[in-house]
Amino acid sequence: MTTISPAIGLADGPTDTVPRGEYPRPQFDRAHSWRSLNGEWEFARGTGHVFDTTIVVPFAWETPASGIEAHWLERAVYRRRFAVPSEWQDERVVLHFGAVHHEASVSVDGVLVGTHVGGSTHFEIDITNALSGDIDHEVRVEVYAPVDKRNIVHGKQRSMPRDDYDSCAFTPSSGIWQPVWLECRPETFLDALVLTPTADLTGLQVTGRVRGEHSATAVVEISIDSVDTDTASTPVSISAAALAEGYVITVTQPRLWSPSDPYLYRVRVDVASDSGVDRVVSNAGLRRIETRGNGIYLNGRRISLRGVLDQGYWPETGMTAPTDAAFVRDLEIARDAGFTMVRKHLKLEDPRFYHHADLAGMLVWAEPASTGRFSAAAARSFAAQIRPMAESLGSHPSIVVWGLYNEEWGLDWDLPNDPEKQAVVRAAFDELSGLDSSRPIVDNSGWTHLETGLVDWHMYDEHPSGWARKVRELVESDDPTFPVAVAVDVTVDKALMIGRSVPRDVPFLNSEFGGGWTSLDRGWNLHWQTQELRRHDSIAGWVWTELNDIEHESAGIVDASRTLKDDGGRPARYANAETTPVFDIVPVAPGRDIVAHDGRVTFGVAVSHHGADDLDVDVFIAWGPVFGLEAESTELRSGRVVAQPFILSDAVTIETALPDPGDARRLHVILRSEGAEVGRGLIDVVR
Repeated sequence: MTTISPAIGLADGPTDTVPRGEYPRPQFDRAHSWRSLNGEWEFARGTGHVFDTTIVVPFAWETPASGIEAHWLERAVYRRRFAVPSEWQDERVVLHFGAVHHEASVSVDGVLVGTHVGGSTHFEIDITNALSGDIDHEVRVEVYAPVDKRNIVHGKQRSMPRDDYDSCAFTPSSGIWQPVWLECRPETFLDALVLTPTADLTGLQVTGRVRGEHSATAVVEISIDSVDTDTASTPVSISAAALAEGYVITVTQPRLWSPSDPYLYRVRVDVASDSGVDRVVSNAGLRRIETRGNGIYLNGRRISLRGVLDQGYWPETGMTAPTDAAFVRDLEIARDAGFTMVRKHLKLEDPRFYHHADLAGMLVWAEPASTGRFSAAAARSFAAQIRPMAESLGSHPSIVVWGLYNEEWGLDWDLPNDPEKQAVVRAAFDELSGLDSSRPIVDNSGWTHLETGLVDWHMYDEHPSGWARKVRELVESDDPTFPVAVAVDVTVDKALMIGRSVPRDVPFLNSEFGGGWTSLDRGWNLHWQTQELRRHDSIAGWVWTELNDIEHESAGIVDASRTLKDDGGRPARYANAETTPVFDIVPVAPGRDIVAHDGRVTFGVAVSHHGADDLDVDVFIAWGPVFGLEAESTELRSGRVVAQPFILSDAVTIETALPDPGDARRLHVILRSEGAEVGRGLIDVVR
């Protein structure tokens, strides 16, 4: 064990001028020796190899950004010329694909160099031996993207014939939909790297795999870089065998990663052998996520997962972000709405997204794409994602939850009655647990859990009284069931657990909810439904559906172009704040939460506080216009409560009357601590 001083920060590298030209894999960074192959490629529909048009990579062929906009095309061929830099002549040349949906056969200079199956996972091919003596080379990629996707992983991409969940599926993203690039490296090289914080958060365990002819005698040097000066600390020298077992580096004066201080270390690993030196740079944060009873703890402090569903689609580019900045923008939208977590839904996202989440301090729930129907082939297709997901994403401090199956998709909505399907889910859970036990794992999100690190549930109800009743029943029952609309006009009761009562030693949380057809309705529902979740201390978090509109779905906080939508003057950040009022009210409708025929209102208000320490909170009220965000009258103090972390406070009684003139006004309930506003709630009152 060796001690190294800490780095002082993390910077991002420059971007190129080609589409999505930034370095694609920042968590396994060889940016010192790479070339982007994004941009225009020749394109042939079908298998005839008639290259009569061009396509812009890395945008799927259904998208406007690709220049193709071909729908329900199953087969196509890509072709382009490329040159290998002269300084790479003594190195191995490796061709990388971020992701290609769904099957790819790759040829270089007329030689088949590799194939890959699986539309969500990165693959690479050493093409050195296929390169001819010419300076100019040709790469061809033949792609098969079946329109019937039911037995392959595809997430929210639409299938034909349809999936059972077709009503919430979108336009497919077929072909090359993540970046393509070249790298060079020596014959003996670093093949894998995982950075894991030690249990006491005083250092990092660095684990990696060296491959190549000289791997047995290779010397591995590990250092932590000082980003500001670009000067590495004194490197530690170990063998490749020691790296494979895991080597612990203790950090002096460790600085922990958290949403409020997303501090990252940059770790450099050099593999020196008779082949040369291979260098890989990665990033790590010192943080620990754990569960105790019904609580979730980050670095020993209890937190709530105040999350939003993010499906990762854009209007012109499908599943591919149009720019690297688009990831940053989505994370900013979530943060500004008060969310502390993003559930990246049924999609292994571009690695740049998780990189930016690390930088922003946004927590992430990560999960793979789903299949459509159950079969042995579908189960194999799903399971093939698990190891790549854990190995490629496991070093990201932002990822705090692993998901697997979702709502029995790919299990024919029949998990409780089929031992074969249960065996498949348990096998997936056990495999992921064996790869990474440092994060809670959800076996089948939504209902019908078998073995799970979080008991989560999905529920939709646009009626406040019905929503409150269903939430209360879920919280209070040891063996709850609840109605789920599995198709249009088809509602069934789903059990939360299979074959046993709800365990009380794991956190209990909602992971999908929402309601309302218009954006005004949705702002109102977010406010009142979130309040109801916060009323119950045993609920450890929630996930609102959703971040942005997508095609026929208009449930976003922002529209598809990421423009903020009308929320009826109910900003999501109020409901998702660390501290917020919880009202003893069953609201009537948007714009008229309380109908007060005599103009007088009386109700209770408690305080939900998800901070670390007790808070003395003074409750004030003031009147303003309905749908308005600013109060017009003077604030009047109504009482004081002591808000304890994760315990709903005693209630203060509010008694007031509508001011004259006016038949409709908004009552602002303002929480202050030591004079500073710490939370706010809004109630619209009409006569």
